[in-house]
Amino acid sequence: MIDRQISRKLLDLGGKYPIVTLTGPRQSGKSTLLRGILDGYTYVSLEDPDMRLFADSDPRGFIATYPDRTIIDEAQRVPSLFSYLQTHTDSVGRAGMYYLAGSQNFLLMQTLGQSLAGRTALLRLLPFSHAEMRAGSLLPPSTDTEIFTGGYPRLYDKAIAPADFYPYYIQTYVERDLRLMKNIGDLSRFIRFIKLCAGRIGQLLNLTSLANECGISASTAQSWLSLLEASYIVYLLKPDFNNFSKRLVKTPKLYFYDTGLASSLLDIGNSSQIATHFLRGGLFENLVINEFIKSAYNRGAEPQLTFWRDSTGNEIDLICYRDGLPHAYEIKSGATHSPDHFKGLSRWAALSGATPDRCSVIYTGDRFLTSSSGSVIPWCHLTF
Repeated sequence: MIDRQISRKLLDLGGKYPIVTLTGPRQSGKSTLLRGILDGYTYVSLEDPDMRLFADSDPRGFIATYPDRTIIDEAQRVPSLFSYLQTHTDSVGRAGMYYLAGSQNFLLMQTLGQSLAGRTALLRLLPFSHAEMRAGSLLPPSTDTEIFTGGYPRLYDKAIAPADFYPYYIQTYVERDLRLMKNIGDLSRFIRFIKLCAGRIGQLLNLTSLANECGISASTAQSWLSLLEASYIVYLLKPDFNNFSKRLVKTPKLYFYDTGLASSLLDIGNSSQIATHFLRGGLFENLVINEFIKSAYNRGAEPQLTFWRDSTGNEIDLICYRDGLPHAYEIKSGATHSPDHFKGLSRWAALSGATPDRCSVIYTGDRFLTSSSGSVIPWCHLTF
């Protein structure tokens, strides 16, 4: 099993909370991870119809059967069980009694907020990070191949081609998970909506344009986008609101949690097509920002990430806050560095008062460079 960076945090929180909840996309490795690091724990999946019926129809009997040291997978399938878990763990008062896992964030968070507030720690596991693949000797041979393949563990564990994985992943998501969250009548139109989102990676969100192109109302587009966010398909990167300039863009940008999934939705058939694709810059930008998100989640922290853009076109792709200080990153998919890459960074630094050590360019070249404006960091050597 590949060592997951979040493992230490999972074990640490298990010594402090009676319940630890791990959520994330379907097939991101939650069950494998929990079963691999929790010695002596019993594994129960509520995806199993018989086990789900047992937990739903006789929750007291279920808890009597599994009173302690139990992993409950797909826990959101039986929301009524959570109140009984609350009562049971309160009466016992011991840490590490249950680990819950679930792939539908909307349903899981709704239930946690109602029944287990203050009693559970919540962590998120995304597909393999660049660092995890590097440590496990799984890194694809090129950046374009990494973009195309994505990070879902099954691709690497079973040597599945992306073309044989992602179409079925989307089909499973639409036919199983989505129906549990919302009844969508026209599934083909919803899939078209997801594909249109993929075509807007790294762009400012324009719901009206998305709705018009898909033939749905703006309110429906907003509802569908919320579903995609809740099920770890897409996320929105918010603009930075620090008032360095009064003419700031206030619209978020759209990204996917996995570039392999996005590539499949863009009908990219192989990694060689990435190099000349019109969205290569956006896909590489997405790949890099995902690493910042994964790094935060693996530490048990919320990502403190924004972007900065003013109405005159000055832009910073990513701003990451560390210890209250913003660090700015320009993300370039080319392998050659140009001094022009610091243009937006220099403008932002002049307004914010940031020093050059907080300004960086990330690119696909292989040389570290330092200038009076900031640092140039090769993507392949990016660390946190």
